[in-house]
Amino acid sequence: MNPWMQKLLAMSSGDAKRFQMMVAPLLVVTVLVLMVLPLPPLVLDIFFTFNIAMSLMVMMVAATMLRPLDFAAFPSVLLLTTLLRLSLNVASTRVVLLQGHTGTGAAGAVIESFGHFLIGGNFAVGIIVFAILVVINFTVITKGSERIAEVAARFTLDAMPGKQMAIDADLSAGMIDEAEARKRRREVGEEAEFHGSMDGASKFVRGDAVAGILILFINIIGGFIIGVVQHGLSASQAAESYILLAIGDALVAQIPALLISVAAAMVVSRVGKDQDVGTQITTQMLENPKVIGVAAGIIGLLGVIPGMPSLIFLPMASGLGYASWRIYAKQEAARQAPKAPEKPQSAPNPNGEASWEDLQPVDTLGLEVGYRLIQLVDKDRGGDLLNRIKGVRRKFAQEVGFLPPSVHIKDNLELKPSFYRITLRGAVVGEGEVYPNMLMAINPGHVTNPIAGTQAVDPAFGLPAVWVEERQRDVAQMAGYTVVDPSTVVATHLSHLMQLHAAKLLGRVETQQLIEHVTKLAPKLIEDVVPKMVGIATLQKVLQLLLEEGVHIRDMGSIIETMAEHCAVQPNLVNDPSELARRIRVGLAPAIVQQIYGPVRELDVIAIEPDLERLLTQALTSANGPMLDPGVADHLTRQAAEATHRQENMGHPACLLVPDAIRPSVARLLKRAAPRLKVLGHSEIPETHSIRIGTLIGGHA
Repeated sequence: MNPWMQKLLAMSSGDAKRFQMMVAPLLVVTVLVLMVLPLPPLVLDIFFTFNIAMSLMVMMVAATMLRPLDFAAFPSVLLLTTLLRLSLNVASTRVVLLQGHTGTGAAGAVIESFGHFLIGGNFAVGIIVFAILVVINFTVITKGSERIAEVAARFTLDAMPGKQMAIDADLSAGMIDEAEARKRRREVGEEAEFHGSMDGASKFVRGDAVAGILILFINIIGGFIIGVVQHGLSASQAAESYILLAIGDALVAQIPALLISVAAAMVVSRVGKDQDVGTQITTQMLENPKVIGVAAGIIGLLGVIPGMPSLIFLPMASGLGYASWRIYAKQEAARQAPKAPEKPQSAPNPNGEASWEDLQPVDTLGLEVGYRLIQLVDKDRGGDLLNRIKGVRRKFAQEVGFLPPSVHIKDNLELKPSFYRITLRGAVVGEGEVYPNMLMAINPGHVTNPIAGTQAVDPAFGLPAVWVEERQRDVAQMAGYTVVDPSTVVATHLSHLMQLHAAKLLGRVETQQLIEHVTKLAPKLIEDVVPKMVGIATLQKVLQLLLEEGVHIRDMGSIIETMAEHCAVQPNLVNDPSELARRIRVGLAPAIVQQIYGPVRELDVIAIEPDLERLLTQALTSANGPMLDPGVADHLTRQAAEATHRQENMGHPACLLVPDAIRPSVARLLKRAAPRLKVLGHSEIPETHSIRIGTLIGGHA
């Protein structure tokens, strides 16, 4: 074996990597050598052959790739191959002008062969062939690929924000993980950079075609003058030597340039990611037998016309007709073939290999039922729970302001037969027990006459209840109970939990869908604000902060207008979702108050005793951060829970009125102890309403 080959095979991976890093610099140095140093004809032949081989390799890579990013190095390859061709033109021009008087073999065997074999030694034919190649390359291929590259770059850059938002939405929905999201973002960026580079790199091909024309005429004129003036050749001898060499040199350079131009056009015009160009063409053009059959018929008609070459047309028509019949027969046989029975889905094979199919996505909202409750979701057995859940989602969307995720229902044999469980992103948020053939009689709080039945607790609101038979419905209703069926119990519990966890249900996907819905109603508003002024992530966080405190987001127009108004004056607010949410609450004050109290004008509120309020303000607004004494916090939470109970017993909404500065902190502090208590700031009371203190925390009303 050749010792150089042995050394190449013995290269370590590190040596191979260093060699790959040196390829581009070595090629640039080679280009400079070709331009500066005179080279013998044999070396020129080697480089011309290498140039043709490289052009063929580039075109084959472009033809077999599946997507443009598979050949991301193409702009750089385009630059280097163009420089290599131009440097070869310079080197061959030097040899032609210096040694052309010695004969047509002065510039090497490659140029001489192209001059004699391709054009038969006739320089007039050579000029015409070269002109045709230039027209094909410059006017047709290069111009078209340049336009495609320009449009592709523009559309790719315009689509980048939408692609990034789609990736963020998939990530928030749990459809992809962080690693996959980073990979997709990197691909989006690389795709934009690639098409931007191709938009500029296509100018290399165009300039190369122009340079080929100029170099040809320079070689013809310069060679003719040198041959006649310096070497004393006759006009015919100078034309035979120099012009033939110049044309051969131009053709040797133009054919690889044409291959590179075709490769560039194939790269920028690539559509689809699943098949290479050859597979796409064969599958899309040869799968329809009607197309081939019509072509065969037309060729056959032309063949029977007198004067037409029937010996060419009729065999061609016969071949196309036979191909059409074969394709049709194959497709018909595939349609008539019996389909294999579908395998029922079963548990994974414990002895099989693990796969991604074993990984099931986590449902945003899930409802698991015991086997006795399956009849509630079975329409054939009279179950109407599915329709109830559809109604719950519709009501939630109408009241809260966005469409919640679908509820995925499945049976769970690990549950007790009559139990159900509600999950949020895989975590249990509620559970209960219902009896399919019975009714739940709920005591709203004023029933004094007990009825016979199984004692229970309403799972949604914790009220005392009794499970009774269907025949006891009238008795329970006359006694003052609220009687509901099992499907209503489950649906009400689900609706209550959806209201409590509305902020967690508003993911990135739901936020994007909400924006798309509002865009249909107020396109100009969304265009000016989202995402120009406020990004999707900030908007989602602001909406979640509102939902955490039970503020509905139906009025998205007012919410976005308020955000735009404040962010235009204070752009830094985009980085403070809490402050944005506070200002939006002030803007939505009439709607918030009406949501709590209804249409009344006098608001019965809970207030904090002035000394305790002053203490809370000092502790919660300290420059060093909130520093509330644990004893004070415990006293406040107990008093708030008791005040909430008293207000509800009096038939009034439980609403605490506090100074604006401490409202968010107090709301977070009391959320766990008194979840039904609403906390309003002074600025959130509309001027059209008056207040009356019904209960005082820390003192007496």
